Formats: sequence, structure tokens, C-alpha cells
Amino acid sequence: MLSRRTGLLALPGLALLLVGFLIPSVAMLFAPPGVSALDIFERLGRMLTDPYDLAIIGRTVGLGLIVTIVCIVLGFPIAYLLARSTSRWAGVLLALAIFPLLLSNVVRTFGWLVLLGSNGAVGQLLVGLGLVEKAPQLLYTELAIVLGLTQLFLPLAVISCYSAVAQVDPGLDDAARGLGAGRTRTFWGIVVPLSAPGMVVAATLVFAGSVTAYTTPYLLGGSSQRMLSTQLYSYSSVSIDWAAASATAIIMTVLVFAVSGLSAVVGRRGATS
Repeated sequence: MLSRRTGLLALPGLALLLVGFLIPSVAMLFAPPGVSALDIFERLGRMLTDPYDLAIIGRTVGLGLIVTIVCIVLGFPIAYLLARSTSRWAGVLLALAIFPLLLSNVVRTFGWLVLLGSNGAVGQLLVGLGLVEKAPQLLYTELAIVLGLTQLFLPLAVISCYSAVAQVDPGLDDAARGLGAGRTRTFWGIVVPLSAPGMVVAATLVFAGSVTAYTTPYLLGGSSQRMLSTQLYSYSSVSIDWAAASATAIIMTVLVFAVSGLSAVVGRRGATS
């Protein structure tokens, strides 16, 4: 009876998911205006063999991996320090760490436009320090996209890793030190392995967000550093090529589902080992 009632409670949400997400997504991918599924798969095949499109796919995946690694490397130590802190300010510091999530992506990205522009603070600082004679072009580069996406998704990595570290009993740290293990060995031998599922979740969220983000790659990468999201916008709003837009959306969807499936396998193996 309890399971039947639970299923009935889930029906409205499932119906909303079906009508509001699944059906429109399938229609977008396989039934755009005036295009057949055959046209879409034919365009998909051409994209997977065209050097230009392959370069965009490679750039999207590569930058997504770089951003994911940077966010985990920076976010996990922050999460660890916050989770193990006994200060009364720990909650305030955690709120400050995730506060950027409350700001618009456009606002956060605009800050990088100011910093990385030819007359921006970073270029002027390099000139002032005598490291370069002329302010370098930092905007519309892959570095600018990585910086913008890292700032965008680092709070997400911090909060995901924080929840994982917080579930690791601090008593295990004390027990390991009581047996002679130092802080470094305790960190790598106890905390990191037990927090691995949370790190996998954080990496999945960051990668999925990075390869599908539009505003930051568009503003910081421009037309010279195309990614799948900006290319999708170009196909659907500029050239009005619905077959190419659907093929691009399929590639992005497959990337996200592939990474999600891989993270599920890794997380399951980590939980059973």
C-alpha cells in the first residue's frame, strides 16, 4: 500500500516531466520544423567526419575536462577545510563560497570582460610589472573560456564536495592519526577515498554544465573559439539550419549522458570497493 501511494504521489511530477521536458526534447532533436530524421542523421554523419566540426567537438570536450579538473582540484580542498572547520564562521564562509550561484551568469561573465580586455586590469598589471611591453589579447581565447567557466562552476563543485566530506566521520581522522598516520596520509588515505562518490558527482555536474554552457563561451570566446553551444545557437538563429542544429543538440546530449553513465559506473564501483 505504501509503495502504491508513493507511486501515486510521483505521478504529477512524472507527467510534468514527460510533457514539459521529454516530449519537447525529442521533438527538438528528431522533429524540428521541415526536417526529417533522415536529414538529421545525414547531417550528423557529416559533422562527425568534417574537420571543422570535429575541432569544435574536440574543443568543447577538452575545455570541459580542463574546467572539471580545475574545479575539483580547487574545490575539494576548500570543501574539506570548511567541512572540518570548528570555527563559528564556518557557515558564513560556506555561504560566501556558494554565493556566486545566486548571481546571474551574465553578471559574472561581464567581470571577466572587464578584467581580460585589452585595456583591462590584467593586461595593465602585466604591463606595469614589466612582464610584457603591450597588453596581450586575453579575450576570445580558450584561456578566457576556462577562467569564466571555472568561476561559474567552482561553487557547484565546492558544495557537492562539501556534502561528501561532511558525511565522513571526523573520528576516522582521529583514529588514523592515533595509529601514526600524519595529516597528509590521513587526507589521501581516508578522506579522499570516502569522499570519492561526491567528487564524481561534482565532476559530472561541472562537465555537463561546461559542455552545454552558452553565455560564457559566447561572451569570452567569441566567434573565434566556437563551442557546441555557440554553434547550436548559430545554426538555429543565424543560418536557420535545423538539421545541423538538431545534430549538434544530439552530440551534446550524447556527451552528457555518456559522462553521466560513466560517473554512475565509477560511483557504484567506489561504493562497493
